[in-house]
Amino acid sequence: QDPTAAHYTFQDDPFLMPRNATNSRLYSLSKESGRNAAKYIIKNFPHYFDKTFAEPNVPSLMPETLTPQIEGVSEEALKERICLRRVKESVDIFDQLTQGGTSVSLETTNSLLDLLCFYGDEESTSEKEEEKEDLEEPGVNGSEQKAPQTRFQRGSQSSGPRWRENNHAERIFKIMPERNAHSYCTMIRGMVKHGAPSKAYGMYIDLLNERHKADVHTFNALIRAVPYLKERFIERWELIKEFLTHMAQQEVQPNLLTFNAVLKTLRRCGGVGRSMSLLVMKEMEALDIEPSLATYDHLLSIFYRVVDLPSSGIISEVLDDVEKRSFTPQDPDDAHFFPTAMQVCCDLKDIKLAYRLNKAMEKGDNWKFLDMDRLNGYWSKFFSLLCMMEQIEVVLKWYKEMWPSVFYPTLKNILDLLQALDAANQLELIPSVWEDVKQLGFTRRQELREELLSLMSRDQHPDEVQLAFAKCAEDIKAAHEPAGREQVPLEWTGSALGNMVILFSRAGRTQDAWYVNMMEHFQQTNRIPTDKVMDEFLTCAKQTNCPDEAIKLVKLAASLGLPSSQRLKSRMEEEFKLSETQK
Repeated sequence: QDPTAAHYTFQDDPFLMPRNATNSRLYSLSKESGRNAAKYIIKNFPHYFDKTFAEPNVPSLMPETLTPQIEGVSEEALKERICLRRVKESVDIFDQLTQGGTSVSLETTNSLLDLLCFYGDEESTSEKEEEKEDLEEPGVNGSEQKAPQTRFQRGSQSSGPRWRENNHAERIFKIMPERNAHSYCTMIRGMVKHGAPSKAYGMYIDLLNERHKADVHTFNALIRAVPYLKERFIERWELIKEFLTHMAQQEVQPNLLTFNAVLKTLRRCGGVGRSMSLLVMKEMEALDIEPSLATYDHLLSIFYRVVDLPSSGIISEVLDDVEKRSFTPQDPDDAHFFPTAMQVCCDLKDIKLAYRLNKAMEKGDNWKFLDMDRLNGYWSKFFSLLCMMEQIEVVLKWYKEMWPSVFYPTLKNILDLLQALDAANQLELIPSVWEDVKQLGFTRRQELREELLSLMSRDQHPDEVQLAFAKCAEDIKAAHEPAGREQVPLEWTGSALGNMVILFSRAGRTQDAWYVNMMEHFQQTNRIPTDKVMDEFLTCAKQTNCPDEAIKLVKLAASLGLPSSQRLKSRMEEEFKLSETQK
């Protein structure tokens, strides 16, 4: 792999190669948006694509036929609309059939319920895919939750349509002359999916009263909804056990997603979750069910998302298992494992675990679990840990190999790299880092500019390095000036001005230090230069034999009322040969 090349997603158009993580996300989303636009055109204007020019014709490569072929009102027409996922048309035909006295078979009605409960009464679109039912809320392990149903509804607004009162699914369910277990299970799963857990639980009670049996997918959905049905941690665990007991009584075999749903719910059960999660893992092992990456992700979240981090024992055992396998997607939450595990390594400050995790990620097809966003987050955490724990030579090696082929450094990554260079006493590499900063588009970020200026001006360096630092300072000064009408000029801070003067002075650029709005800027912006700044400038004026600038410096110190003005005047009189006029 070429470390200087961008991610393969962007190879089709080198002109649009992203500069940073924000561009990377924008371009990848734009590419996907283009695909969705193409699907929309094909779906809504199929008559423009009815000619086949390919020889030989390959049907699998041609657009699907999405136009209804059966006219009129009949059960066959209803089945066709359901297969084409036309929600509104399907409901209209069903209503016309029932109003006309024509009975619709139980199988067809159940298929209509499946459609309605999946899309939540909204019309299907070509780009809409099945969302994972992520009922997770961050930061809830520490205390008992209040009003869980309200949070469930608020959280599910962003993931899809809400479950409306007396919607089409409920109305059709109520008028069904007969209902079987499939009818109840579909309604329960739809209610959980679209944010009505209390209704789903009530529907499950009705299913039991009608002496039907739920399937494993329905139990999985109910277990995921437990945090929104009970408030206390122990009550949640009791309800999980109740559902698992019902599964045993109804002879429903749990699957991998069942145990993942249990672990995901235990993430929101505080200490109860930590005490019960290992028992769940033992039960999985007893049933010979292999964990997926989502299983390990839930386990790490249960044990490591707390204030007092435990030892690295749990994650070491998890990595022992992960290193042996190449995983395939089995749960929507599988994609969260590698970023979560890398965050745990960072929290534990354990670089050896991070290397093991990275090796496991690169094994087989495991890398495919990281999309563009997760990939950048994963490598960003890994690089920050490298900067903290590794030798600078190793850090720079990884830096050159990773950017821009696998990730784009964040602002925090650049600050971490600067700290690593400082710790290794290799500040002479800052100019090369500054070139990367310009390419990443971070030149207007104040905290980064302040850190760079502070590091470059702190100590005296060889002349070659000081000249390179002065060039960086010149770029930073240019970044403060607006590049266009819409760009707001950046505000100078006292420390930034002082450090700029020091850098220009040490490079012998007296004119830049004074005239190019540096020393004069102190007075204009009501900033006070430090004694170190004044001394450095005076030294530079002496080295370049500029007595006029030295006189201006003393006048500036006097106008600002600095205590050092008299000392600077005495030093100027001693070190410079002044004419009578200058005196």
